[in-house]
Amino acid sequence: MDKNINIILKVWRQRGPKEKGKFETFRLQNISQGSSFLEMLDVLNEQLVNEGKEPVFFDHDCREGICGMCSLYINGHPHGPDTEITTCQLHMRKFKDGETITVEPWRSAGFPVVRDLTVDRQAYDKIMQAGGFVSINTGGVPDANAIPVPKADADLAMDAAACIGCGACAAACKNGSAMLFVSAKVSQLALLPQGRVEAARRAKAMVAKMDELGFGNCTNTRACEAECPKSISVTNIARLNREFLSAKLKD
Repeated sequence: MDKNINIILKVWRQRGPKEKGKFETFRLQNISQGSSFLEMLDVLNEQLVNEGKEPVFFDHDCREGICGMCSLYINGHPHGPDTEITTCQLHMRKFKDGETITVEPWRSAGFPVVRDLTVDRQAYDKIMQAGGFVSINTGGVPDANAIPVPKADADLAMDAAACIGCGACAAACKNGSAMLFVSAKVSQLALLPQGRVEAARRAKAMVAKMDELGFGNCTNTRACEAECPKSISVTNIARLNREFLSAKLKD
Protein backbone atom coordinates (compact mmCIF):
# COMPACT_ATOMS: atom_id res chain seq x y z
CA MET A 1 0.00 0.00 0.00
CA ASP A 2 1.35 3.43 -0.98
CA LYS A 3 2.09 5.89 1.78
CA ASN A 4 3.32 9.47 2.04
CA ILE A 5 7.04 10.13 2.40
CA ASN A 6 9.33 13.07 3.09
CA ILE A 7 12.25 13.55 0.71
CA ILE A 8 15.24 15.82 0.15
CA LEU A 9 15.82 16.98 -3.44
CA LYS A 10 19.17 18.11 -4.78
CA VAL A 11 18.27 19.76 -8.09
CA TRP A 12 20.64 21.22 -10.68
CA ARG A 13 19.90 24.92 -11.30
CA GLN A 14 21.44 26.76 -14.25
CA ARG A 15 20.07 29.98 -15.69
CA GLY A 16 21.50 29.49 -19.19
CA PRO A 17 23.95 27.52 -21.33
CA LYS A 18 26.80 29.95 -20.60
CA GLU A 19 25.98 30.41 -16.92
CA LYS A 20 27.61 28.46 -14.12
CA GLY A 21 25.23 25.98 -12.53
CA LYS A 22 24.92 24.55 -9.04
CA PHE A 23 22.80 22.18 -6.96
CA GLU A 24 20.04 23.57 -4.78
CA THR A 25 18.46 21.58 -1.98
CA PHE A 26 14.72 21.41 -1.32
CA ARG A 27 12.65 19.51 1.23
CA LEU A 28 9.26 18.08 0.34
CA GLN A 29 6.82 16.56 2.80
CA ASN A 30 3.89 14.20 2.44
CA ILE A 31 4.66 13.12 -1.13
CA SER A 32 2.45 10.20 -2.14
CA GLN A 33 4.41 7.16 -3.23
CA GLY A 34 1.67 6.63 -5.80
CA SER A 35 2.55 9.86 -7.60
CA SER A 36 4.90 9.95 -10.57
CA PHE A 37 8.30 11.61 -10.45
CA LEU A 38 7.08 14.47 -12.63
CA GLU A 39 4.04 14.97 -10.40
CA MET A 40 6.44 15.30 -7.51
CA LEU A 41 8.34 17.99 -9.45
CA ASP A 42 5.00 19.71 -10.07
CA VAL A 43 4.48 19.80 -6.29
CA LEU A 44 7.97 21.27 -5.86
CA ASN A 45 7.27 24.00 -8.42
CA GLU A 46 3.91 24.84 -6.83
CA GLN A 47 5.72 25.18 -3.50
CA LEU A 48 8.39 27.43 -5.06
CA VAL A 49 5.82 29.65 -6.80
CA ASN A 50 3.87 30.05 -3.55
CA GLU A 51 7.13 31.15 -1.90
CA GLY A 52 7.74 33.69 -4.67
CA LYS A 53 10.73 31.76 -6.05
CA GLU A 54 11.69 30.67 -9.56
CA PRO A 55 10.25 27.24 -10.49
CA VAL A 56 12.49 24.46 -11.78
CA PHE A 57 12.53 24.16 -15.57
CA PHE A 58 12.10 20.62 -16.92
CA ASP A 59 10.78 19.09 -20.15
CA HIS A 60 7.68 16.93 -20.45
CA ASP A 61 4.90 16.30 -22.93
CA CYS A 62 2.97 13.03 -23.20
CA ARG A 63 3.72 11.68 -19.71
CA GLU A 64 3.04 8.21 -21.15
CA GLY A 65 6.57 7.06 -22.02
CA ILE A 66 6.15 7.84 -25.71
CA CYS A 67 7.72 11.20 -26.55
CA GLY A 68 11.10 10.88 -24.77
CA MET A 69 11.14 14.48 -23.55
CA CYS A 70 11.12 13.77 -19.78
CA SER A 71 14.85 13.11 -19.80
CA LEU A 72 16.35 13.47 -16.33
CA TYR A 73 19.43 12.00 -14.68
CA ILE A 74 18.23 10.70 -11.30
CA ASN A 75 20.55 9.31 -8.64
CA GLY A 76 23.17 8.50 -11.27
CA HIS A 77 20.85 6.85 -13.79
CA PRO A 78 19.11 8.21 -16.91
CA HIS A 79 15.36 8.13 -16.16
CA GLY A 80 16.04 6.96 -12.59
CA PRO A 81 16.61 3.69 -10.71
CA ASP A 82 13.88 1.63 -12.39
CA THR A 83 14.44 -0.22 -15.68
CA GLU A 84 12.73 -0.04 -19.07
CA ILE A 85 10.82 3.14 -18.23
CA THR A 86 11.04 6.85 -18.92
CA THR A 87 11.14 9.47 -16.16
CA CYS A 88 7.39 10.13 -16.41
CA GLN A 89 6.75 6.42 -15.74
CA LEU A 90 8.92 6.45 -12.60
CA HIS A 91 6.89 6.46 -9.38
CA MET A 92 7.84 7.71 -5.95
CA ARG A 93 7.38 4.23 -4.46
CA LYS A 94 10.91 3.57 -5.75
CA PHE A 95 12.22 5.94 -3.07
CA LYS A 96 12.35 5.67 0.71
CA ASP A 97 11.19 8.05 3.40
CA GLY A 98 13.91 10.59 4.14
CA GLU A 99 15.90 9.71 1.00
CA THR A 100 18.00 12.32 -0.79
CA ILE A 101 17.30 12.34 -4.54
CA THR A 102 19.77 14.01 -6.92
CA VAL A 103 18.29 15.31 -10.18
CA GLU A 104 20.41 16.52 -13.10
CA PRO A 105 20.02 17.24 -16.82
CA TRP A 106 21.65 15.07 -19.49
CA ARG A 107 25.43 15.42 -19.38
CA SER A 108 26.53 15.31 -23.02
CA ALA A 109 28.25 17.74 -25.36
CA GLY A 110 25.48 17.05 -27.87
CA PHE A 111 22.79 18.20 -25.40
CA PRO A 112 23.80 21.62 -24.00
CA VAL A 113 21.79 22.83 -21.01
CA VAL A 114 19.17 25.46 -21.85
CA ARG A 115 18.00 26.06 -18.28
CA ASP A 116 17.98 23.95 -15.12
CA LEU A 117 16.96 20.42 -16.17
CA THR A 118 16.09 21.36 -19.76
CA VAL A 119 18.58 20.60 -22.54
CA ASP A 120 18.72 21.50 -26.23
CA ARG A 121 17.45 18.34 -27.90
CA GLN A 122 17.81 19.47 -31.53
CA ALA A 123 20.89 17.32 -32.16
CA TYR A 124 18.89 14.10 -32.63
CA ASP A 125 16.47 15.93 -34.93
CA LYS A 126 19.39 17.11 -37.07
CA ILE A 127 20.75 13.56 -37.31
CA MET A 128 17.34 12.37 -38.49
CA GLN A 129 17.17 15.21 -41.02
CA ALA A 130 20.53 14.08 -42.40
CA GLY A 131 19.22 10.70 -43.50
CA GLY A 132 16.71 9.01 -41.22
CA PHE A 133 13.98 8.82 -43.82
CA VAL A 134 12.97 7.27 -47.15
CA SER A 135 12.67 9.84 -49.95
CA ILE A 136 12.19 7.67 -53.04
CA ASN A 137 8.91 7.83 -54.95
CA THR A 138 7.10 4.57 -54.29
CA GLY A 139 3.94 5.49 -56.13
CA GLY A 140 0.55 4.83 -54.59
CA VAL A 141 0.06 3.14 -51.25
CA PRO A 142 0.51 -0.63 -51.81
CA ASP A 143 -1.36 -3.37 -50.02
CA ALA A 144 0.21 -4.34 -46.71
CA ASN A 145 1.38 -7.69 -48.04
CA ALA A 146 2.52 -6.50 -51.48
CA ILE A 147 6.21 -6.45 -50.50
CA PRO A 148 7.26 -9.72 -48.83
CA VAL A 149 9.37 -9.16 -45.71
CA PRO A 150 10.68 -12.06 -43.60
CA LYS A 151 9.04 -12.02 -40.16
CA ALA A 152 12.43 -12.08 -38.41
CA ASP A 153 13.49 -8.90 -40.27
CA ALA A 154 10.12 -7.25 -39.64
CA ASP A 155 10.39 -7.99 -35.91
CA LEU A 156 13.93 -6.58 -35.72
CA ALA A 157 12.88 -3.47 -37.64
CA MET A 158 9.96 -2.90 -35.25
CA ASP A 159 12.24 -3.41 -32.23
CA ALA A 160 14.63 -0.77 -33.60
CA ALA A 161 11.75 1.59 -34.40
CA ALA A 162 10.73 1.49 -30.72
CA CYS A 163 13.52 4.00 -30.02
CA ILE A 164 11.93 7.27 -28.85
CA GLY A 165 15.09 9.38 -29.17
CA CYS A 166 15.15 10.40 -25.52
CA GLY A 167 18.96 10.60 -25.36
CA ALA A 168 19.46 8.22 -22.43
CA CYS A 169 22.04 6.31 -24.47
CA ALA A 170 24.26 9.36 -24.93
CA ALA A 171 23.74 10.44 -21.32
CA ALA A 172 24.73 7.01 -20.00
CA CYS A 173 27.80 6.68 -22.24
CA LYS A 174 31.13 7.78 -20.76
CA ASN A 175 31.99 9.12 -24.23
CA GLY A 176 28.62 10.76 -24.83
CA SER A 177 28.10 8.56 -27.87
CA ALA A 178 24.83 8.58 -29.83
CA MET A 179 25.59 5.32 -31.61
CA LEU A 180 22.64 3.40 -30.14
CA PHE A 181 20.18 6.04 -31.31
CA VAL A 182 21.71 6.36 -34.78
CA SER A 183 22.01 2.60 -35.20
CA ALA A 184 18.36 2.07 -34.25
CA LYS A 185 17.20 4.64 -36.79
CA VAL A 186 19.45 3.16 -39.50
CA SER A 187 18.41 -0.40 -38.65
CA GLN A 188 14.68 0.20 -38.82
CA LEU A 189 15.11 1.17 -42.48
CA ALA A 190 18.08 -1.03 -43.43
CA LEU A 191 16.12 -4.17 -42.53
CA LEU A 192 13.24 -3.32 -44.88
CA PRO A 193 13.28 -3.25 -48.71
CA GLN A 194 11.98 0.34 -48.82
CA GLY A 195 15.10 1.52 -47.01
CA ARG A 196 17.70 -0.36 -49.02
CA VAL A 197 17.67 2.04 -52.00
CA GLU A 198 19.25 4.87 -49.98
CA ALA A 199 21.10 2.71 -47.45
CA ALA A 200 24.65 3.82 -48.30
CA ARG A 201 23.87 7.53 -48.36
CA ARG A 202 21.86 7.26 -45.14
CA ALA A 203 24.58 5.54 -43.11
CA LYS A 204 27.30 7.97 -44.18
CA ALA A 205 25.17 11.08 -43.73
CA MET A 206 23.85 10.20 -40.28
CA VAL A 207 27.25 9.16 -38.92
CA ALA A 208 28.84 12.33 -40.31
CA LYS A 209 26.16 14.51 -38.70
CA MET A 210 26.54 12.66 -35.37
CA ASP A 211 30.29 13.38 -35.39
CA GLU A 212 29.73 17.00 -36.43
CA LEU A 213 27.39 17.62 -33.49
CA GLY A 214 29.99 16.60 -30.91
CA PHE A 215 28.87 13.13 -29.85
CA GLY A 216 31.68 10.77 -28.80
CA ASN A 217 32.77 7.40 -30.14
CA CYS A 218 31.38 4.03 -29.08
CA THR A 219 33.71 1.84 -27.01
CA ASN A 220 31.21 -0.97 -26.42
CA THR A 221 30.65 -0.58 -22.67
CA ARG A 222 26.93 -1.33 -23.30
CA ALA A 223 25.85 1.28 -20.76
CA CYS A 224 23.50 2.61 -23.44
CA GLU A 225 21.67 -0.70 -23.75
CA ALA A 226 21.44 -1.08 -19.96
CA GLU A 227 19.85 2.35 -19.50
CA CYS A 228 17.64 2.48 -22.61
CA PRO A 229 13.96 2.73 -21.59
CA LYS A 230 12.94 0.77 -24.69
CA SER A 231 15.65 -1.93 -24.42
CA ILE A 232 17.19 -1.15 -27.81
CA SER A 233 19.88 -3.77 -28.48
CA VAL A 234 23.54 -2.95 -29.17
CA THR A 235 23.35 -5.45 -32.05
CA ASN A 236 21.99 -2.46 -33.97
CA ILE A 237 25.38 -0.78 -33.52
CA ALA A 238 27.03 -3.76 -35.24
CA ARG A 239 24.53 -3.39 -38.09
CA LEU A 240 25.28 0.33 -38.38
CA ASN A 241 29.01 -0.42 -38.56
CA ARG A 242 28.39 -2.92 -41.36
CA GLU A 243 26.20 -0.46 -43.25
CA PHE A 244 28.77 2.31 -42.88
CA LEU A 245 31.77 0.18 -43.89
CA SER A 246 29.87 -1.24 -46.85
CA ALA A 247 29.03 2.29 -48.02
CA LYS A 248 32.67 3.39 -47.69
CA LEU A 249 33.91 0.36 -49.61
CA LYS A 250 31.53 1.19 -52.45
CA ASP A 251 33.03 4.70 -52.57
